[in-house]
Amino acid sequence: MGRLFWKFFFIFWLAQIFTVMGVGTAVWALRPDAHPAFATMRDAPPFPPPGMNPDMRPLPEMHAGMPPPPGMRSDIPPMRPGGKGFLPPLLPILAGSVASLVFAALLAWYFARPIRNLRGAFDAVANGKLETRIGPAMAGRNDELAELGHDFDRMAARLQSLMESQRRLLHDVSHELRSPLARLQAATDLMRQQPGRAAELIDQLERDTVRMDALVGELLTLARLDSGMAGRMDEKVELREVFDHIVSDAQFEAQSKQCMIDIDLPECMPIKGNHELIFRALENVVRNAVLHSPAGTRIGVTATRDASGLWLITVYDQGPGVPPDELETIFEPFYRGKKSGSQSGYGLGLAMTRRVIQAHGGKVTAKNRAEGGLAIIIVLPVADA
Repeated sequence: MGRLFWKFFFIFWLAQIFTVMGVGTAVWALRPDAHPAFATMRDAPPFPPPGMNPDMRPLPEMHAGMPPPPGMRSDIPPMRPGGKGFLPPLLPILAGSVASLVFAALLAWYFARPIRNLRGAFDAVANGKLETRIGPAMAGRNDELAELGHDFDRMAARLQSLMESQRRLLHDVSHELRSPLARLQAATDLMRQQPGRAAELIDQLERDTVRMDALVGELLTLARLDSGMAGRMDEKVELREVFDHIVSDAQFEAQSKQCMIDIDLPECMPIKGNHELIFRALENVVRNAVLHSPAGTRIGVTATRDASGLWLITVYDQGPGVPPDELETIFEPFYRGKKSGSQSGYGLGLAMTRRVIQAHGGKVTAKNRAEGGLAIIIVLPVADA
């Protein structure tokens, strides 16, 4: 049972107890022998005296088995002095009703107030006020309703983050597309005016079209993964071959920065999945490590297999690392870190990596290394597990 159940239980229980106490107190105060006049009559000698009729004539002697005299019933006890008994229980009922009403009102207010606050917060978020939070209004509570308020705050924060990410995406994509489109337009104009420069301008056209194609490709891949359309996931993929290819290509970028890539991988690393998606996901991680590594440092790629049938893959660098509050958000779509600068791309690479790894039944996390740098840990199931 949760805390909310026990709150209901004890409040209802206390309401019943106080109701009984109210009714009992009223009945006790209104009992006949509590009146001073009744108390005096109770202590007085009985009337008529024993063995005498009300007219003071002696009663006939009664023997066992004899019927009572005419007009006298033996099954009716004699009335107490005063002859009226208890008063009608109108006042006890009224006292109990008032006590129950007060506790019911307090109980309804206690539970209706946070629900009313939640309803107002949902209306505010539905109207676009994503900064709405309800946690401060429930600071004094510690039950399921307070947890519901905290869940609402997390939902609102998530929605606000996604909306801000989409705004950044629209800004970044429009900025990134505007420049190559302007260059394409200028190049075509120059080709018309100066046909002799066609070979030179074609190279520029090719670079800009490749850049735009890469951006659109990342957007389409991420959208396809979010919609669950990842394609075939039953291909046999050899991770060692994938990493050899990725590292071979990344070495050219690393050499320009005097960096080295160290590999410590098993000879055979089979998994099942989509070869193209796995290649792009791992390539994003390795190229990010090269991109953010200072000159003259080393990048490492290691992998081990645990007893539960999982590949534990680690890609680390010796760069500045990531602020602790960004270790999770770097995997969000369209998120670019505060220290990333202009070379961070569109903020889609690691987001796509997480979607791909999750589609293959694994997970990916990030942590700062004690000796410096960032480590990306990828967990993937072994094909024969």
